Amino acid sequence: MAELINRPEYLKQLIQNRDIDLIKIVTGIRRCGKSSLLDLFHGYLTENGVPDSNIIHMNLESLKYRDLNNYLEFYDYVSERIAKDGKTYLIFDEPQTIEHWEKAIESFRLDYDVDIYITGSNAYLLSSEFSTLLSGRYVEIPMLPLSFKEFLTFYSFETAVTLEEKFQKYLQFGGMPILREYRFNEARSNQALEGIYSTVVLKDILQRNKGAEQNTLQKIVMFLCSNIGSITSPNSIGNFLSSEGNIQTGKGKNIAGKTVERYISMLHSAFVFYPVSRYDIKGKQLLKTLEKNYIIDLGFRNMLLGYRDADRGHILENIVFLELIRRDYRVYIGKVGETEVDFVAEKPNDKIYIQVTESMQSEETRQRELRPLNMIRDNYEKIILSMDRNYITSYNGIKSLNLIDWLLS
Repeated sequence: MAELINRPEYLKQLIQNRDIDLIKIVTGIRRCGKSSLLDLFHGYLTENGVPDSNIIHMNLESLKYRDLNNYLEFYDYVSERIAKDGKTYLIFDEPQTIEHWEKAIESFRLDYDVDIYITGSNAYLLSSEFSTLLSGRYVEIPMLPLSFKEFLTFYSFETAVTLEEKFQKYLQFGGMPILREYRFNEARSNQALEGIYSTVVLKDILQRNKGAEQNTLQKIVMFLCSNIGSITSPNSIGNFLSSEGNIQTGKGKNIAGKTVERYISMLHSAFVFYPVSRYDIKGKQLLKTLEKNYIIDLGFRNMLLGYRDADRGHILENIVFLELIRRDYRVYIGKVGETEVDFVAEKPNDKIYIQVTESMQSEETRQRELRPLNMIRDNYEKIILSMDRNYITSYNGIKSLNLIDWLLS
């Protein structure tokens, strides 16, 4: 129960949605804390007077439920246990192990006085059958690994450790909650990440995509990890991998863009990478071609590639991207003429433009980072985030903020 003590943001979302007639679905990569969140919510219900008889909490990956093979058996099992009086809270971890589980869920909703909570480790959970059956009747709560703010409350540090040093640890180890048990032991942490990663590949990708090949998948993952935050297209990735001689498809042909696209889409569905589309700021339209991919957690990237500090600009960009998602923004890459803004972040009535860079100290960098922002003619907020700590807080109305301060704001 203690594991999730410091993740009140997500618990608050569940509490705000309590007793509303929508199915609450917590999605996110394996081991990012979804089950612990449901445990925490269970505890909250108990503390607020809900009797045990009115809470049914099942982790369907447990062998305890191995005899529930289909939705009818699942429906009967749960129905027998629903309380006669008052509302029953149904909490299901990973129900997609049960065939056509969504039919049972919809039926509980129609037949009984229940409030339903579900977790899922891949986007197939919200696949077409489910969305069709439950269209408009669920709310998705996407869960991410620890933010830097959460990371600081999760770990205990010696008093002498500076904020910058703590941030360095965050860049190296990432935010998967389980790593707390290893107290920054690199070898043990990598083993734990390796285990999670293998499970995701096996259970959430290969088992769900017949004919998917582990070797090809791994090559594409390595490519995306090495090119975090760079614009890529499936065709260019296919050409690169074929030219490396890494992948042969049939008679020495190039690996097709379509194949690469299919694998990348699997990685998106398992929440390993997040795609970001490009948006033409002047033409106010989404561009269909070329996107960037950011990884769900830098710990995985460091585990796969080895930890190296070389690519700091893109690593910082990755962190900013995840933070914007946490803050409920829709995120795009902005195209302004021939140049680019790292992020256009939108909410229904708010928009910000953000550039991310390691440092603004050199004149050349300053020109490069400011140019696209200066070309945008609207009045929305424009921000440059860097690791600098200096007295310059603005360049002609473009805010200059320290990235760590921004993460903690």
